[in-house]
Amino acid sequence: MSRDPSALTPAAREAALSALAGASTGGGAAAELDVLVVGGGVVGTGVALDAVTRGLSTGLVEQRDLASGTSSRSSKLVHGGLRYLEMLDLALVREALHERGLLLTRLAPHLVRPVPFLYPLTHRGWERAYIGAGLALYDAMASVGTQDRGVPRHRHLTRGQVRRIAPDLRTDTITGAIRYHDAQVDDARLVLTLARTAAGHGAQVATRTAVTGFLREGERVVGVRATDLETGRELEIRARVVVNAAGVWTDEIQEMVGGRGALDVQASKGIHLVVPRDRIRSEAGLIARTETSVLFVIPWGRHWIIGTTDTAWDLDKAHPAASRADIDYLLEHVNEFLREPLDHDDVEGVYAGLRPLLRGESEPTSKISREHTVVTPVPGLVMIAGGKLTTYRVMARDAVDAAAHSLRTTLGATVRDSITDRVPLLGADGFAARTNQRVLLAHRTGLHVARIDHLLGRFGGLVDDLLALIDERPDLVAELAGAEDYLAAEVVYAVTHEGARHLDDVLTRRTRISIESFDRGVRAAPEVARLMAAELGWDEVRTADEVDHYLRRVEAERLSQLQLTDREADEARVRAPDIV
Repeated sequence: MSRDPSALTPAAREAALSALAGASTGGGAAAELDVLVVGGGVVGTGVALDAVTRGLSTGLVEQRDLASGTSSRSSKLVHGGLRYLEMLDLALVREALHERGLLLTRLAPHLVRPVPFLYPLTHRGWERAYIGAGLALYDAMASVGTQDRGVPRHRHLTRGQVRRIAPDLRTDTITGAIRYHDAQVDDARLVLTLARTAAGHGAQVATRTAVTGFLREGERVVGVRATDLETGRELEIRARVVVNAAGVWTDEIQEMVGGRGALDVQASKGIHLVVPRDRIRSEAGLIARTETSVLFVIPWGRHWIIGTTDTAWDLDKAHPAASRADIDYLLEHVNEFLREPLDHDDVEGVYAGLRPLLRGESEPTSKISREHTVVTPVPGLVMIAGGKLTTYRVMARDAVDAAAHSLRTTLGATVRDSITDRVPLLGADGFAARTNQRVLLAHRTGLHVARIDHLLGRFGGLVDDLLALIDERPDLVAELAGAEDYLAAEVVYAVTHEGARHLDDVLTRRTRISIESFDRGVRAAPEVARLMAAELGWDEVRTADEVDHYLRRVEAERLSQLQLTDREADEARVRAPDIV
Protein backbone atom coordinates (compact mmCIF):
# COMPACT_ATOMS: atom_id res chain seq x y z
CA MET A 1 0.00 0.00 0.00
CA SER A 2 1.23 3.48 -0.83
CA ARG A 3 2.44 5.54 2.11
CA ASP A 4 0.62 8.51 0.64
CA PRO A 5 -2.50 8.87 2.84
CA SER A 6 -4.35 10.56 -0.01
CA ALA A 7 -3.81 7.62 -2.39
CA LEU A 8 -7.06 5.76 -3.05
CA THR A 9 -5.40 2.39 -3.56
CA PRO A 10 -7.26 -0.92 -3.54
CA ALA A 11 -5.73 -1.61 -0.13
CA ALA A 12 -6.84 1.81 1.11
CA ARG A 13 -10.41 0.98 0.11
CA GLU A 14 -10.29 -2.27 2.08
CA ALA A 15 -8.85 -0.45 5.08
CA ALA A 16 -11.57 2.20 4.81
CA LEU A 17 -14.32 -0.44 4.72
CA SER A 18 -12.83 -2.17 7.76
CA ALA A 19 -12.59 1.12 9.63
CA LEU A 20 -16.13 2.13 8.68
CA ALA A 21 -17.47 -1.23 9.87
CA GLY A 22 -15.51 -0.96 13.11
CA ALA A 23 -13.12 -3.85 12.36
CA SER A 24 -10.22 -1.58 13.25
CA THR A 25 -11.32 -1.70 16.90
CA GLY A 26 -9.99 -5.24 17.15
CA GLY A 27 -13.31 -7.02 17.29
CA GLY A 28 -14.94 -4.94 20.00
CA ALA A 29 -17.86 -2.56 19.67
CA ALA A 30 -18.09 -0.85 16.29
CA ALA A 31 -16.38 2.52 16.09
CA GLU A 32 -18.72 5.47 15.63
CA LEU A 33 -17.95 8.22 13.18
CA ASP A 34 -18.86 11.82 13.81
CA VAL A 35 -20.05 12.25 10.21
CA LEU A 36 -20.84 9.72 7.48
CA VAL A 37 -21.43 11.15 4.01
CA VAL A 38 -23.60 9.29 1.50
CA GLY A 39 -22.72 10.26 -2.06
CA GLY A 40 -19.41 10.64 -3.89
CA GLY A 41 -20.19 13.59 -6.15
CA VAL A 42 -18.87 17.11 -5.84
CA VAL A 43 -21.11 17.96 -2.88
CA GLY A 44 -20.48 14.71 -1.00
CA THR A 45 -16.71 14.89 -1.39
CA GLY A 46 -16.87 18.56 -0.47
CA VAL A 47 -18.80 17.67 2.70
CA ALA A 48 -16.22 15.03 3.60
CA LEU A 49 -13.38 17.54 3.21
CA ASP A 50 -15.19 20.20 5.21
CA ALA A 51 -16.03 17.80 8.03
CA VAL A 52 -12.62 16.17 8.34
CA THR A 53 -10.78 19.51 8.32
CA ARG A 54 -12.95 20.65 11.24
CA GLY A 55 -11.57 17.77 13.26
CA LEU A 56 -14.55 15.44 12.86
CA SER A 57 -14.02 11.73 12.22
CA THR A 58 -15.45 11.30 8.75
CA GLY A 59 -16.40 8.58 6.30
CA LEU A 60 -17.81 8.65 2.77
CA VAL A 61 -19.57 5.91 0.83
CA GLU A 62 -20.53 5.99 -2.85
CA GLN A 63 -22.57 3.27 -4.54
CA ARG A 64 -20.64 3.49 -7.83
CA ASP A 65 -17.51 5.46 -8.73
CA LEU A 66 -16.55 8.93 -7.62
CA ALA A 67 -18.35 11.49 -9.83
CA SER A 68 -20.15 8.71 -11.68
CA GLY A 69 -23.40 10.69 -11.77
CA THR A 70 -24.05 14.38 -12.29
CA SER A 71 -20.58 15.46 -11.25
CA SER A 72 -18.84 14.07 -14.32
CA ARG A 73 -21.50 15.17 -16.81
CA SER A 74 -21.83 18.91 -16.29
CA SER A 75 -20.99 21.78 -18.65
CA LYS A 76 -17.63 21.81 -16.83
CA LEU A 77 -17.96 25.50 -16.06
CA VAL A 78 -17.11 27.35 -12.85
CA HIS A 79 -19.19 30.47 -13.26
CA GLY A 80 -21.43 33.00 -11.60
CA GLY A 81 -24.33 32.31 -13.93
CA LEU A 82 -25.42 35.09 -16.27
CA ARG A 83 -28.88 33.51 -16.45
CA TYR A 84 -29.32 33.96 -12.69
CA LEU A 85 -28.11 37.54 -12.96
CA GLU A 86 -30.93 38.23 -15.42
CA MET A 87 -33.34 36.56 -12.96
CA LEU A 88 -32.05 39.14 -10.41
CA ASP A 89 -30.80 36.34 -8.15
CA LEU A 90 -27.91 38.60 -7.19
CA ALA A 91 -27.04 36.77 -3.98
CA LEU A 92 -26.55 33.48 -5.84
CA VAL A 93 -24.42 35.14 -8.53
CA ARG A 94 -22.29 37.00 -5.99
CA GLU A 95 -21.73 33.81 -4.01
CA ALA A 96 -20.81 31.84 -7.13
CA LEU A 97 -18.40 34.51 -8.35
CA HIS A 98 -16.70 34.54 -4.94
CA GLU A 99 -16.26 30.77 -5.15
CA ARG A 100 -14.98 31.05 -8.72
CA GLY A 101 -12.29 33.44 -7.52
CA LEU A 102 -11.27 31.13 -4.67
CA LEU A 103 -10.95 28.14 -6.98
CA LEU A 104 -9.01 30.06 -9.63
CA THR A 105 -6.52 31.68 -7.30
CA ARG A 106 -6.23 29.66 -4.11
CA LEU A 107 -7.99 26.32 -3.87
CA ALA A 108 -7.53 24.65 -7.28
CA PRO A 109 -5.57 26.81 -9.74
CA HIS A 110 -4.24 23.61 -11.33
CA LEU A 111 -7.74 22.38 -12.19
CA VAL A 112 -9.73 25.58 -12.75
CA ARG A 113 -8.69 27.99 -15.47
CA PRO A 114 -10.14 31.10 -17.16
CA VAL A 115 -11.99 30.64 -20.43
CA PRO A 116 -13.08 33.48 -22.79
CA PHE A 117 -16.58 33.71 -24.24
CA LEU A 118 -18.24 35.82 -26.90
CA TYR A 119 -21.78 37.00 -26.26
CA PRO A 120 -23.10 37.87 -29.75
CA LEU A 121 -25.35 40.93 -30.12
CA THR A 122 -28.13 40.84 -32.68
CA HIS A 123 -29.91 44.17 -32.02
CA ARG A 124 -28.54 47.68 -32.35
CA GLY A 125 -28.38 50.09 -29.45
CA TRP A 126 -30.36 48.77 -26.52
CA GLU A 127 -28.93 45.23 -26.45
CA ARG A 128 -25.30 46.32 -26.17
CA ALA A 129 -26.21 48.69 -23.35
CA TYR A 130 -28.37 46.06 -21.59
CA ILE A 131 -25.90 43.16 -21.82
CA GLY A 132 -22.95 45.47 -21.20
CA ALA A 133 -24.53 46.76 -18.01
CA GLY A 134 -25.15 43.19 -16.85
CA LEU A 135 -21.56 42.15 -17.51
CA ALA A 136 -20.26 45.29 -15.79
CA LEU A 137 -22.26 44.25 -12.72
CA TYR A 138 -20.95 40.69 -13.13
CA ASP A 139 -17.36 41.98 -13.12
CA ALA A 140 -18.03 44.29 -10.19
CA MET A 141 -19.48 41.50 -8.06
CA ALA A 142 -16.47 39.32 -8.89
CA SER A 143 -14.19 42.07 -7.56
CA VAL A 144 -15.90 42.30 -4.16
CA GLY A 145 -13.61 41.03 -1.41
CA THR A 146 -9.88 40.80 -1.11
CA GLN A 147 -8.93 37.91 -3.35
CA ASP A 148 -7.78 38.26 -6.96
CA ARG A 149 -10.78 38.02 -9.32
CA GLY A 150 -8.78 35.60 -11.47
CA VAL A 151 -10.15 36.67 -14.89
CA PRO A 152 -9.98 39.80 -17.11
CA ARG A 153 -12.86 42.26 -17.34
CA HIS A 154 -15.33 42.21 -20.22
CA ARG A 155 -14.68 44.07 -23.47
CA HIS A 156 -16.99 45.31 -26.23
CA LEU A 157 -16.25 44.14 -29.80
CA THR A 158 -17.30 45.35 -33.21
CA ARG A 159 -18.42 42.97 -35.91
CA GLY A 160 -14.99 43.21 -37.55
CA GLN A 161 -13.24 42.33 -34.29
CA VAL A 162 -15.51 39.31 -33.89
CA ARG A 163 -14.56 38.20 -37.40
CA ARG A 164 -10.86 38.31 -36.52
CA ILE A 165 -11.31 36.45 -33.21
CA ALA A 166 -13.76 33.87 -34.56
CA PRO A 167 -13.47 33.46 -38.35
CA ASP A 168 -15.97 30.59 -38.41
CA LEU A 169 -18.78 32.49 -36.70
CA ARG A 170 -21.42 34.12 -38.86
CA THR A 171 -21.22 37.90 -38.60
CA ASP A 172 -23.98 38.80 -41.07
CA THR A 173 -26.65 38.38 -38.40
CA ILE A 174 -24.90 40.18 -35.52
CA THR A 175 -23.98 43.77 -34.74
CA GLY A 176 -20.97 42.83 -32.64
CA ALA A 177 -20.29 40.98 -29.40
CA ILE A 178 -19.06 41.33 -25.86
CA ARG A 179 -16.09 39.25 -24.77
CA TYR A 180 -16.01 38.16 -21.12
CA HIS A 181 -14.38 35.41 -19.05
CA ASP A 182 -15.61 32.68 -16.79
CA ALA A 183 -13.75 29.50 -15.82
CA GLN A 184 -13.83 25.79 -16.56
CA VAL A 185 -12.82 22.58 -14.82
CA ASP A 186 -12.69 18.88 -15.50
CA ASP A 187 -15.55 18.15 -13.12
CA ALA A 188 -14.65 14.49 -12.52
CA ARG A 189 -11.05 15.40 -11.64
CA LEU A 190 -12.30 18.07 -9.25
CA VAL A 191 -14.37 15.45 -7.42
CA LEU A 192 -11.51 12.98 -7.38
CA THR A 193 -9.16 15.65 -6.01
CA LEU A 194 -11.64 16.61 -3.30
CA ALA A 195 -11.92 12.95 -2.28
CA ARG A 196 -8.15 12.48 -2.20
CA THR A 197 -7.68 15.72 -0.26
CA ALA A 198 -10.26 14.55 2.29
CA ALA A 199 -8.57 11.14 2.51
CA GLY A 200 -5.23 12.86 2.99
CA HIS A 201 -6.68 14.60 6.04
CA GLY A 202 -8.00 11.35 7.46
CA ALA A 203 -11.43 10.70 5.91
CA GLN A 204 -12.33 7.08 5.13
CA VAL A 205 -13.47 6.86 1.48
CA ALA A 206 -15.14 3.73 0.08
CA THR A 207 -16.59 3.56 -3.44
CA ARG A 208 -18.77 0.72 -4.80
CA THR A 209 -20.53 0.69 -1.42
CA ALA A 210 -24.32 1.04 -1.59
CA VAL A 211 -26.45 2.22 1.32
CA THR A 212 -29.41 -0.15 1.72
CA GLY A 213 -31.03 1.24 4.87
CA PHE A 214 -30.63 3.28 8.02
CA LEU A 215 -29.77 2.23 11.56
CA ARG A 216 -32.20 3.75 14.07
CA GLU A 217 -32.40 4.19 17.82
CA GLY A 218 -35.92 5.44 18.32
CA GLU A 219 -36.40 8.37 15.97
CA ARG A 220 -32.69 9.07 15.68
CA VAL A 221 -30.58 7.88 12.74
CA VAL A 222 -27.35 6.38 14.09
CA GLY A 223 -25.80 5.02 10.92
CA VAL A 224 -26.49 2.99 7.80
CA ARG A 225 -26.60 -0.53 6.49
CA ALA A 226 -24.51 -0.92 3.35
CA THR A 227 -23.28 -3.51 0.88
CA ASP A 228 -19.79 -3.73 -0.60
CA LEU A 229 -20.78 -4.23 -4.23
CA GLU A 230 -17.39 -5.72 -5.10
CA THR A 231 -17.69 -8.64 -2.68
CA GLY A 232 -21.31 -8.68 -1.50
CA ARG A 233 -20.20 -8.10 2.09
CA GLU A 234 -22.89 -6.55 4.34
CA LEU A 235 -21.81 -3.70 6.62
CA GLU A 236 -23.20 -1.65 9.45
CA ILE A 237 -21.63 1.79 9.69
CA ARG A 238 -22.41 3.79 12.80
CA ALA A 239 -22.25 7.58 12.80
CA ARG A 240 -23.47 10.38 15.05
CA VAL A 241 -24.73 12.23 11.97
CA VAL A 242 -25.38 10.95 8.44
CA VAL A 243 -25.24 13.56 5.66
CA ASN A 244 -27.12 12.61 2.50
CA ALA A 245 -25.55 14.22 -0.57
CA ALA A 246 -27.01 11.82 -3.12
CA GLY A 247 -28.20 14.47 -5.57
CA VAL A 248 -30.88 13.11 -7.89
CA TRP A 249 -31.12 9.99 -5.69
CA THR A 250 -32.37 12.09 -2.75
CA ASP A 251 -35.92 10.75 -3.00
CA GLU A 252 -34.66 7.15 -2.77
CA ILE A 253 -32.73 8.00 0.40
CA GLN A 254 -35.80 9.69 1.85
CA GLU A 255 -37.85 6.55 1.22
CA MET A 256 -35.31 4.51 3.21
CA VAL A 257 -35.81 6.76 6.22
CA GLY A 258 -39.57 6.43 6.11
CA GLY A 259 -40.75 8.30 3.06
CA ARG A 260 -40.67 11.76 4.61
CA GLY A 261 -40.47 14.18 1.71
CA ALA A 262 -38.45 16.95 3.34
CA LEU A 263 -36.94 17.71 -0.08
CA ASP A 264 -38.62 17.44 -3.48
CA VAL A 265 -35.95 16.99 -6.12
CA GLN A 266 -36.62 17.18 -9.86
CA ALA A 267 -34.02 15.65 -12.18
CA SER A 268 -33.34 17.87 -15.18
CA LYS A 269 -31.45 16.38 -18.13
CA GLY A 270 -28.71 18.34 -19.85
CA ILE A 271 -26.87 16.88 -22.83
CA HIS A 272 -23.58 17.97 -24.41
CA LEU A 273 -21.81 17.26 -27.68
CA VAL A 274 -18.04 17.11 -28.19
CA VAL A 275 -16.62 18.08 -31.59
CA PRO A 276 -13.03 18.56 -32.83
CA ARG A 277 -11.50 21.98 -32.23
CA ASP A 278 -10.67 22.43 -35.93
CA ARG A 279 -14.35 22.34 -36.87
CA ILE A 280 -14.85 25.83 -35.39
CA ARG A 281 -12.03 28.33 -35.79
CA SER A 282 -12.29 30.67 -32.83
CA GLU A 283 -10.10 32.00 -30.03
CA ALA A 284 -13.07 32.16 -27.67
CA GLY A 285 -16.14 30.19 -26.75
CA LEU A 286 -19.72 31.26 -27.36
CA ILE A 287 -22.71 31.82 -25.13
CA ALA A 288 -26.23 32.62 -26.34
CA ARG A 289 -29.78 32.15 -25.15
CA THR A 290 -32.20 29.62 -26.62
CA GLU A 291 -35.92 29.34 -25.99
CA THR A 292 -35.47 26.76 -23.21
CA SER A 293 -31.87 26.95 -22.04
CA VAL A 294 -28.47 28.54 -22.66
CA LEU A 295 -26.24 27.57 -25.57
CA PHE A 296 -22.57 27.15 -24.68
CA VAL A 297 -19.70 26.43 -27.06
CA ILE A 298 -16.80 25.81 -24.70
CA PRO A 299 -13.12 25.31 -25.56
CA TRP A 300 -11.95 21.92 -24.23
CA GLY A 301 -8.35 21.16 -25.17
CA ARG A 302 -8.38 19.92 -28.78
CA HIS A 303 -12.18 19.88 -28.73
CA TRP A 304 -15.30 21.98 -28.23
CA ILE A 305 -18.08 21.10 -25.81
CA ILE A 306 -21.51 22.22 -27.04
CA GLY A 307 -24.43 22.32 -24.63
CA THR A 308 -26.91 22.28 -23.16
CA THR A 309 -30.51 21.14 -22.92
CA ASP A 310 -32.74 21.51 -19.86
CA THR A 311 -35.63 19.04 -19.76
CA ALA A 312 -37.36 17.05 -17.02
CA TRP A 313 -36.22 13.41 -16.68
CA ASP A 314 -38.01 10.67 -14.75
CA LEU A 315 -36.37 7.55 -16.24
CA ASP A 316 -33.15 5.69 -15.31
CA LYS A 317 -31.05 8.02 -13.14
CA ALA A 318 -27.80 6.08 -13.33
CA HIS A 319 -27.52 6.34 -17.11
CA PRO A 320 -29.54 9.25 -18.53
CA ALA A 321 -29.68 8.95 -22.29
CA ALA A 322 -29.34 11.55 -25.02
CA SER A 323 -31.87 11.09 -27.80
CA ARG A 324 -31.61 11.98 -31.47
CA ALA A 325 -33.98 14.87 -30.76
CA ASP A 326 -31.60 16.25 -28.09
CA ILE A 327 -28.66 16.10 -30.47
CA ASP A 328 -30.62 17.67 -33.31
CA TYR A 329 -31.72 20.48 -30.97
CA LEU A 330 -28.14 21.43 -30.12
CA LEU A 331 -26.89 21.13 -33.70
CA GLU A 332 -29.76 23.27 -34.95
CA HIS A 333 -29.06 26.04 -32.45
CA VAL A 334 -25.27 26.09 -32.77
CA ASN A 335 -25.51 26.10 -36.56
CA GLU A 336 -27.39 29.40 -36.40
CA PHE A 337 -24.04 30.96 -35.46
CA LEU A 338 -21.65 29.03 -37.75
CA ARG A 339 -20.57 29.71 -41.34
CA GLU A 340 -20.10 25.97 -41.95
CA PRO A 341 -22.81 23.97 -40.16
CA LEU A 342 -22.02 20.93 -38.06
CA ASP A 343 -23.75 17.61 -38.62
CA HIS A 344 -23.87 14.26 -36.85
CA ASP A 345 -20.64 13.12 -38.50
CA ASP A 346 -18.76 15.91 -36.68
CA VAL A 347 -19.79 14.66 -33.25
CA GLU A 348 -17.00 12.81 -31.42
CA GLY A 349 -18.78 12.32 -28.13
CA VAL A 350 -22.13 12.80 -26.44
CA TYR A 351 -22.88 12.80 -22.74
CA ALA A 352 -25.99 13.39 -20.66
CA GLY A 353 -26.21 14.42 -17.02
CA LEU A 354 -28.95 15.13 -14.50
CA ARG A 355 -29.16 18.30 -12.44
CA PRO A 356 -30.77 17.85 -9.00
CA LEU A 357 -33.18 20.81 -8.90
CA LEU A 358 -35.47 21.62 -6.01
CA ARG A 359 -38.88 21.25 -7.62
CA GLY A 360 -41.19 24.21 -8.18
CA GLU A 361 -44.94 23.71 -8.12
CA SER A 362 -45.45 24.18 -11.85
CA GLU A 363 -42.23 25.65 -13.17
CA PRO A 364 -40.33 24.13 -16.09
CA THR A 365 -36.89 22.92 -15.02
CA SER A 366 -35.19 25.76 -16.90
CA LYS A 367 -36.86 28.21 -14.48
CA ILE A 368 -36.12 26.42 -11.21
CA SER A 369 -33.46 28.13 -9.08
CA ARG A 370 -30.09 26.51 -8.50
CA GLU A 371 -30.09 27.53 -4.84
CA HIS A 372 -29.56 24.71 -2.37
CA THR A 373 -31.44 23.66 0.74
CA VAL A 374 -30.28 21.84 3.87
CA VAL A 375 -32.81 20.06 6.08
CA THR A 376 -32.76 17.72 9.08
CA PRO A 377 -35.90 15.59 8.61
CA VAL A 378 -35.14 13.34 11.59
CA PRO A 379 -32.49 13.59 14.31
CA GLY A 380 -29.10 12.38 13.12
CA LEU A 381 -29.82 12.86 9.40
CA VAL A 382 -28.90 15.92 7.34
CA MET A 383 -30.02 16.18 3.71
CA ILE A 384 -28.78 18.64 1.12
CA ALA A 385 -29.98 19.16 -2.44
CA GLY A 386 -30.02 21.74 -5.21
CA GLY A 387 -27.12 24.06 -5.92
CA LYS A 388 -24.50 23.96 -8.65
CA LEU A 389 -20.96 22.72 -9.10
CA THR A 390 -19.42 26.18 -8.60
CA THR A 391 -20.85 26.54 -5.11
CA TYR A 392 -20.11 23.01 -3.89
CA ARG A 393 -17.91 24.37 -1.05
CA VAL A 394 -20.69 26.59 0.29
CA MET A 395 -23.15 23.70 0.12
CA ALA A 396 -20.70 21.47 1.95
CA ARG A 397 -20.11 24.10 4.63
CA ASP A 398 -23.85 24.55 5.20
CA ALA A 399 -24.40 20.79 5.45
CA VAL A 400 -21.62 20.36 8.00
CA ASP A 401 -22.92 23.39 9.91
CA ALA A 402 -26.24 21.53 10.21
CA ALA A 403 -24.42 18.37 11.31
CA ALA A 404 -22.43 20.42 13.82
CA HIS A 405 -25.66 21.84 15.25
CA SER A 406 -26.93 18.30 15.74
CA LEU A 407 -23.67 17.23 17.40
CA ARG A 408 -23.72 20.22 19.73
CA THR A 409 -27.38 20.07 20.76
CA THR A 410 -27.67 16.30 21.28
CA LEU A 411 -24.16 15.28 22.27
CA GLY A 412 -22.61 18.47 23.61
CA ALA A 413 -19.74 18.22 21.14
CA THR A 414 -17.65 21.24 20.19
CA VAL A 415 -17.25 21.72 16.45
CA ARG A 416 -14.99 24.29 14.87
CA ASP A 417 -15.98 26.54 11.97
CA SER A 418 -15.30 25.65 8.35
CA ILE A 419 -11.80 26.35 7.03
CA THR A 420 -12.13 25.00 3.49
CA ASP A 421 -11.75 28.48 2.01
CA ARG A 422 -8.14 28.19 3.16
CA VAL A 423 -7.42 24.53 2.34
CA PRO A 424 -5.85 24.16 -1.13
CA LEU A 425 -6.79 20.97 -2.91
CA LEU A 426 -4.22 18.27 -3.55
CA GLY A 427 -1.94 19.35 -6.40
CA ALA A 428 -2.36 23.10 -5.85
CA ASP A 429 0.87 23.27 -3.85
CA GLY A 430 3.83 23.27 -6.20
CA PHE A 431 1.68 23.96 -9.28
CA ALA A 432 2.98 27.48 -9.91
CA ALA A 433 6.62 26.42 -9.49
CA ARG A 434 6.24 23.38 -11.74
CA THR A 435 4.50 25.54 -14.34
CA ASN A 436 7.48 27.88 -14.34
CA GLN A 437 9.73 24.82 -14.72
CA ARG A 438 7.73 23.28 -17.59
CA VAL A 439 10.55 23.63 -20.14
CA LEU A 440 13.11 22.19 -17.71
CA LEU A 441 10.77 19.28 -16.96
CA ALA A 442 10.37 18.63 -20.67
CA HIS A 443 14.14 18.56 -21.19
CA ARG A 444 14.69 16.30 -18.19
CA THR A 445 12.02 13.79 -19.14
CA GLY A 446 12.21 13.93 -22.91
CA LEU A 447 8.49 14.74 -23.06
CA HIS A 448 7.20 17.57 -25.24
CA VAL A 449 6.36 20.80 -23.42
CA ALA A 450 2.74 20.39 -24.54
CA ARG A 451 2.67 16.99 -22.81
CA ILE A 452 4.00 18.55 -19.60
CA ASP A 453 1.30 21.22 -19.84
CA HIS A 454 -1.33 18.50 -20.26
CA LEU A 455 -0.10 16.69 -17.15
CA LEU A 456 0.11 19.92 -15.14
CA GLY A 457 -3.50 20.71 -16.04
CA ARG A 458 -4.62 17.31 -14.76
CA PHE A 459 -2.35 16.75 -11.76
CA GLY A 460 -0.86 20.11 -10.79
CA GLY A 461 2.01 19.68 -8.35
CA LEU A 462 1.34 15.94 -8.33
CA VAL A 463 2.97 15.82 -11.75
CA ASP A 464 6.06 14.78 -9.78
CA ASP A 465 4.28 11.49 -8.96
CA LEU A 466 3.62 10.81 -12.65
CA LEU A 467 7.17 11.64 -13.67
CA ALA A 468 8.59 9.47 -10.87
CA LEU A 469 6.42 6.59 -12.08
CA ILE A 470 7.75 7.05 -15.61
CA ASP A 471 11.33 7.15 -14.29
CA GLU A 472 10.70 3.87 -12.48
CA ARG A 473 8.88 2.25 -15.39
CA PRO A 474 10.00 3.84 -18.68
CA ASP A 475 7.55 1.74 -20.71
CA LEU A 476 4.71 3.80 -19.23
CA VAL A 477 5.78 6.87 -21.21
CA ALA A 478 4.01 5.34 -24.22
CA GLU A 479 0.91 7.02 -25.61
CA LEU A 480 -2.31 5.03 -25.54
CA ALA A 481 -3.26 3.63 -28.92
CA GLY A 482 -6.36 5.43 -30.13
CA ALA A 483 -6.13 8.02 -27.32
CA GLU A 484 -2.78 9.65 -27.89
CA ASP A 485 -3.53 12.59 -25.57
CA TYR A 486 -2.95 10.23 -22.63
CA LEU A 487 0.03 8.19 -21.44
CA ALA A 488 0.06 4.63 -20.11
CA ALA A 489 1.37 6.07 -16.84
CA GLU A 490 -1.91 7.92 -16.33
CA VAL A 491 -3.82 4.63 -16.43
CA VAL A 492 -1.55 2.97 -13.89
CA TYR A 493 -1.70 6.03 -11.63
CA ALA A 494 -5.51 6.00 -11.87
CA VAL A 495 -5.44 2.55 -10.24
CA THR A 496 -2.61 3.06 -7.76
CA HIS A 497 -3.65 6.52 -6.51
CA GLU A 498 -7.07 7.52 -7.85
CA GLY A 499 -9.40 4.70 -6.87
CA ALA A 500 -10.16 3.36 -10.37
CA ARG A 501 -11.52 -0.18 -10.11
CA HIS A 502 -13.12 -0.77 -13.51
CA LEU A 503 -12.31 0.02 -17.12
CA ASP A 504 -15.26 2.42 -17.22
CA ASP A 505 -13.71 4.45 -14.40
CA VAL A 506 -10.58 5.19 -16.42
CA LEU A 507 -12.03 5.69 -19.88
CA THR A 508 -14.94 7.83 -18.69
CA ARG A 509 -13.77 9.74 -15.60
CA ARG A 510 -10.02 9.48 -14.81
CA THR A 511 -9.55 10.36 -18.47
CA ARG A 512 -12.21 11.65 -20.87
CA ILE A 513 -11.36 9.23 -23.68
CA SER A 514 -14.99 8.10 -23.93
CA ILE A 515 -16.10 11.52 -25.21
CA GLU A 516 -12.89 12.77 -26.85
CA SER A 517 -12.50 10.19 -29.61
CA PHE A 518 -14.79 9.30 -32.48
CA ASP A 519 -14.73 5.61 -31.54
CA ARG A 520 -15.68 6.51 -27.92
CA GLY A 521 -12.58 4.72 -26.59
CA VAL A 522 -13.16 1.34 -28.25
CA ARG A 523 -9.65 1.13 -29.70
CA ALA A 524 -8.00 2.14 -26.42
CA ALA A 525 -10.06 -0.21 -24.26
CA PRO A 526 -7.97 -3.42 -24.57
CA GLU A 527 -4.68 -1.67 -23.76
CA VAL A 528 -6.16 0.25 -20.84
CA ALA A 529 -7.68 -2.98 -19.49
CA ARG A 530 -4.32 -4.75 -19.80
CA LEU A 531 -2.58 -1.99 -17.84
CA MET A 532 -5.28 -2.09 -15.15
CA ALA A 533 -5.19 -5.89 -14.97
CA ALA A 534 -1.51 -5.86 -14.03
CA GLU A 535 -2.26 -3.57 -11.07
CA LEU A 536 -5.53 -5.14 -9.91
CA GLY A 537 -4.64 -8.79 -10.44
CA TRP A 538 -7.29 -9.49 -13.08
CA ASP A 539 -7.00 -12.75 -14.97
CA GLU A 540 -7.66 -13.00 -18.71
CA VAL A 541 -11.34 -13.77 -18.22
CA ARG A 542 -11.90 -10.76 -15.96
CA THR A 543 -9.95 -8.51 -18.33
CA ALA A 544 -12.02 -9.67 -21.30
CA ASP A 545 -15.23 -9.12 -19.30
CA GLU A 546 -14.23 -5.53 -18.56
CA VAL A 547 -13.55 -4.83 -22.24
CA ASP A 548 -16.74 -6.56 -23.33
CA HIS A 549 -18.82 -4.56 -20.86
CA TYR A 550 -17.30 -1.30 -22.08
CA LEU A 551 -17.95 -2.16 -25.73
CA ARG A 552 -21.57 -3.02 -24.91
CA ARG A 553 -21.91 0.29 -23.08
CA VAL A 554 -20.66 2.19 -26.14
CA GLU A 555 -23.00 0.23 -28.40
CA ALA A 556 -25.96 0.96 -26.11
CA GLU A 557 -25.13 4.66 -25.98
CA ARG A 558 -24.82 4.90 -29.76
CA LEU A 559 -28.14 3.11 -30.18
CA SER A 560 -29.85 5.38 -27.65
CA GLN A 561 -28.63 8.43 -29.56
CA LEU A 562 -30.52 7.26 -32.65
CA GLN A 563 -33.88 7.18 -30.85
CA LEU A 564 -36.38 10.01 -31.20
CA THR A 565 -37.82 10.06 -27.69
CA ASP A 566 -36.46 9.97 -24.15
CA ARG A 567 -38.27 6.73 -23.38
CA GLU A 568 -36.90 4.96 -26.46
CA ALA A 569 -33.40 6.28 -25.72
CA ASP A 570 -33.64 5.10 -22.12
CA GLU A 571 -34.76 1.62 -23.17
CA ALA A 572 -31.75 1.34 -25.48
CA ARG A 573 -29.24 2.64 -22.92
CA VAL A 574 -30.27 0.43 -19.99
CA ARG A 575 -29.47 -2.66 -22.04
CA ALA A 576 -25.88 -2.22 -20.82
CA PRO A 577 -26.06 -1.94 -17.01
CA ASP A 578 -23.13 -1.31 -14.69
CA ILE A 579 -20.56 -4.06 -14.41
CA VAL A 580 -20.79 -6.06 -11.20
